[in-house]
Amino acid sequence: MTEEFIQPDDGDFRNGGFPHGPADLSLGELELEERSSLRRVAGLSTELEDITEVEYRQLRLERVVLVGVWTEGSALASEASLAELARLAETAGSQVLEGLVQRRDKPDPATYIGSGKVRELGDIVAATGADTVICDGELSPSQLQQLEARLKVKVIDRTALILDIFAQHARSKEGKTQVELAQLQYLLPRLRGWGQTLSRQAGGRAGGAGGGVGLRGPGETKLETDRRRIHARIAKLRREIKGMGTVRATKRGRRVANEVPSVAIAGYTNAGKSSLLNALTGAGVLVEDALFATLDATTRRAETPDGRTYTLTDTVGFVRHLPHQLVEAFRTTLDEVADADLVLHVVDGSDPMPEWQINAVREVLGEIGQKHDTPMPPELVVVNKTDAAGDLAIARLRHLIPDAVFVSAHTGAGVDELRERLAELLPRPNRELDVLVPYERGELVARIHREGEVLSTEHTEVGTHVRARVRPDLAGVLAAFVVDRSIA
Repeated sequence: MTEEFIQPDDGDFRNGGFPHGPADLSLGELELEERSSLRRVAGLSTELEDITEVEYRQLRLERVVLVGVWTEGSALASEASLAELARLAETAGSQVLEGLVQRRDKPDPATYIGSGKVRELGDIVAATGADTVICDGELSPSQLQQLEARLKVKVIDRTALILDIFAQHARSKEGKTQVELAQLQYLLPRLRGWGQTLSRQAGGRAGGAGGGVGLRGPGETKLETDRRRIHARIAKLRREIKGMGTVRATKRGRRVANEVPSVAIAGYTNAGKSSLLNALTGAGVLVEDALFATLDATTRRAETPDGRTYTLTDTVGFVRHLPHQLVEAFRTTLDEVADADLVLHVVDGSDPMPEWQINAVREVLGEIGQKHDTPMPPELVVVNKTDAAGDLAIARLRHLIPDAVFVSAHTGAGVDELRERLAELLPRPNRELDVLVPYERGELVARIHREGEVLSTEHTEVGTHVRARVRPDLAGVLAAFVVDRSIA
């Protein structure tokens, strides 16, 4: 950055020094090859198909300049936030040309950055040949319009960027519906068009007699019609998501009825949640070195070292300043976290500021707990990617999170210790039985060993004498063979 770009009147721009080009992708599984082909092509844009002929913001993320406002915290924290924005932009298929930060007490209400800096930003955009500017915050509709009018290029904010990534990565019907709802909620207040100045609810002579001044005009404009159609679409999507939530709740209810303990994997995006799920269960779900690679909740069955069955659910990743539209849209998916018996909070040990990740995730988990009006389940912090973190960083995290488990899902280091901790923290069967099972019902003895906690076993002339702790459903099956009914 040369000196002529620095002016004391509006603050200070700093070059973030971000990498150019798309992020490197790891060798993936399943649909990774197809996913990798979904790179952004010049001249294309994300545009909702169901609401047509509206002037939406077409997200042509090709050659971009990033802009942030540093209002609090250290310079390192500000640059880390912009570095994350660069990673988001690259995940969406962009080439990051420049990263700029302005020091201000608060964002400018009109243009996000100061008016003098808008002129400088315009010079930088022209010099670099950028066609898009991405701001590290959520802009108001007026800020977007002001910046676009002055810079003469597309301007989007952090929220629109995250929504665009979600739209690229959604695979299931539920995921696509949730993303579309979030997009519409974001775009609705940002509709714009030439018809705004002609907006009237009454047309022709309809307002002449009783409407009064200001109600005579050409009638409802196309902008207002589009707005009504979007409202109707939002209502329909919410009904569909509610129905999907009912299906998910039914499946969850079956597991609760059978008292199968459940573990939810939560954490920052790209912290390695899917890799950890694969390491614990061999699920073979998609693993990709990209932000928000997983949007659809995946539930798999696993066993503790002592043979008890439980379920593991991989959930959508979180990020700092996660758009509230997404939290609301993915509420049915995030309910898996609130209803779990244990939350595995996965942290990227190789991240330069992991405490930021921890705080961001706990903030979203707190919002989920408030919506459910119930305390969140116990949390076990799992520091992943220890193979990519230095010894100093690991020592610092051990001091910061003394109860955490340190693993590498890539190499398998620490995974066995994690399984042992899971076995300690998961709820155990609570019905103690003393049963004598005939030898011809050997499948019941096998089920006791598989699903319960065996205290003692003795082989007699007539059958297998077992003392064990089991779940209520298995206790009902074994009721006919109870020896000491006072225990049952």
